Amino acid sequence: MKKLPQRKNTRLKEYDYSTFGFYFVTICLKDRKNLFSNIIESKVVLTKYGKIVDDILNNLPKYYNIELDYYIIIPDHIHLIIIIDKYLDKGNPEFKRIITLSDVVGKFKSYFTKKIREMLNNKVRFEWQKSFYDRIIRNEKELYLIRKYIEDNPLRWEIEKNYPQNLEM
Repeated sequence: MKKLPQRKNTRLKEYDYSTFGFYFVTICLKDRKNLFSNIIESKVVLTKYGKIVDDILNNLPKYYNIELDYYIIIPDHIHLIIIIDKYLDKGNPEFKRIITLSDVVGKFKSYFTKKIREMLNNKVRFEWQKSFYDRIIRNEKELYLIRKYIEDNPLRWEIEKNYPQNLEM
């Protein structure tokens, strides 16, 4: 049996990811395939798959203890700012508390994967990149800079689409 390489855990060991806070998250498609949107004149135009992403993102706060502060759906990845509040009461009998940021991202990926596989009748294999990038947003200045980064992402995409290593924050 081939031994798989150990993945580096990118989460802070001593941090409680169910704690109230703002979190910057990036979720990528495996092999960075362009599936979610097209960038036309620095504007995002969602594909049918990107519209599903948008719908699922907007529905997550109805069921879990999160709010979406800001997000963008780029052709091969999603940037979003998630606010977790474990005391958030939605007044919804179906409300389920998410324990951690990883749970939120896992639920999102799972919902989308199920939906896309139904759409494609399981004829095409769809995969997410393993894990996700996150950053705990520590203050207002950092929140502003990350919102600006998200807002400017389509412009950077057009400028640097042939240099994907430059699209990382």
